[in-house]
Amino acid sequence: MRPEESRPPVIARSMDTSFKPAFLLMSGRVLGFAASFCIPIVFVRIFTQSEFGTYKQLFLVYATLYSIAQVGMAESLFYFLPLAPEKGGRYSVNSLLALAVAGLACLAVLGTGGSQISHWLNNSALSGHTALIGIYLLLMLISSVLEIAMISRKQYRWAALSYALSDLVRAALYILPVVFLRKLEWLLLGAVLFAALRLGASLAYIGREFGRELRPDPVLLRKQLAYAVPFEMAVVAETLQSNFHQYAVSYAFDAATFAIYSVGCLQIPLVEFLASSAANVMMVRMAEEVREGRSSGVLALWHDTTRKLAVVFFPLVGLLLLNAREIIAILFTEAYRASIPIFAISSTGVLLATFMTDAVLRVYAQTHVLFMINVVRLVLVAALINWFLSAFGLWGAVLVTLLATAVGKGWALARMKSLMHTRLSRILPWRSLAAILTVAAASGLPPLIVKWTLGMPTLALASTTSLLYTASYLALLRQFGLISQGERLALARWLRGWTAGVARGGAVPQDPQGTPPARVRAR
Repeated sequence: MRPEESRPPVIARSMDTSFKPAFLLMSGRVLGFAASFCIPIVFVRIFTQSEFGTYKQLFLVYATLYSIAQVGMAESLFYFLPLAPEKGGRYSVNSLLALAVAGLACLAVLGTGGSQISHWLNNSALSGHTALIGIYLLLMLISSVLEIAMISRKQYRWAALSYALSDLVRAALYILPVVFLRKLEWLLLGAVLFAALRLGASLAYIGREFGRELRPDPVLLRKQLAYAVPFEMAVVAETLQSNFHQYAVSYAFDAATFAIYSVGCLQIPLVEFLASSAANVMMVRMAEEVREGRSSGVLALWHDTTRKLAVVFFPLVGLLLLNAREIIAILFTEAYRASIPIFAISSTGVLLATFMTDAVLRVYAQTHVLFMINVVRLVLVAALINWFLSAFGLWGAVLVTLLATAVGKGWALARMKSLMHTRLSRILPWRSLAAILTVAAASGLPPLIVKWTLGMPTLALASTTSLLYTASYLALLRQFGLISQGERLALARWLRGWTAGVARGGAVPQDPQGTPPARVRAR
């Protein structure tokens, strides 16, 4: 059965265009992707392994606190702005003030607790840098509302442009000071400058968008906190669970070993770009379906988003496994050869990223369920990581994290089955997922034969096998009808728009039915 035949015609037509905003958002991220991805690649060639490990530890602390200190107030805008757009200014100001208070608290902790953090992470070099990380964190927390507000008000083109410019400016202000001055302190000063610029842009947008509506509202704040606090509890558990393995490795080993492990845990930006864009768009649309009581539309949106993510993520895992050795050697040099098996194991986690279960539970305000799931995941990792490290070495830290993630996804799907009033056989597009996985696996056979029979330089081999894998996958995908005609046409339009935008100097792809970003008026 073709994908479009499994749902009513009206829904099928709408689903073919529903991914357009997600592609538009991803386009903005892709424009800044190349520069952003260069950050660790440049640093690994300038810093020693110990210095690179220190850099990774500092930004591990930043990323952990950034997730926790939002207190759910930034993400709450995804729920409240579509629900009550006329109160958007007050909701936004409440979030900005809460984020500022949380950021100041983090700055106080990082500014005074540098020596203790150095002890916990087994690296005395950290203590001299924690105050600057605290300032960077404060500024970035307040500006976290920027793209969320744009997406919640369906200004996808503005959000795409904001993502692109942020990534490009961030990469430039991270890299250039290090290239010329070769000191970690200058990297942090560049980061603070970037965050200050981003905060200025965020406040300018919020001020223009909401105008006289900008004022705090204690009544609405209580509603936001009632939604955000349970969600924040889930975020805290999720953040601790997802980062626990890195803290455990950092505590048990030196900074150089942590550098090897962190390279093996390399995150592929395309996954975050597409998954977050798809989830954000799905949440906004799904919230509308829930509000109107259209349960069939909710399930159709979930199936459509999951299937389309699988079309991208399943073959991506195949490519990463196929070229794991070449990717590490090209990006991080042969000095990080020990990272290759860690990277291969970590890459399989992209399969689980296909299922955006957290986003669905948030639409249904099931933040208490998210909290319980993440607590169980955290307990699993904390209880088993020592045994996994003893049994498998550094690999064990990745394995136990993947195990906990799989358990959490299973639990979330079971809860979604009840919320959507459906059966286990319908909670996922099982047939489509099985077919896509089979095609992705089969596409690896031709490039594997090439790797076994041809001796080629590393870069040439990676390029050849990647092109062969991609061609095989696209041919099989078309042969077995795993994407609809409407989806092929939508993708072709998006690719033409993106190519034309690049030819014009990097403009963001335009919606054929829309207007260029410069002509979009703030509402």
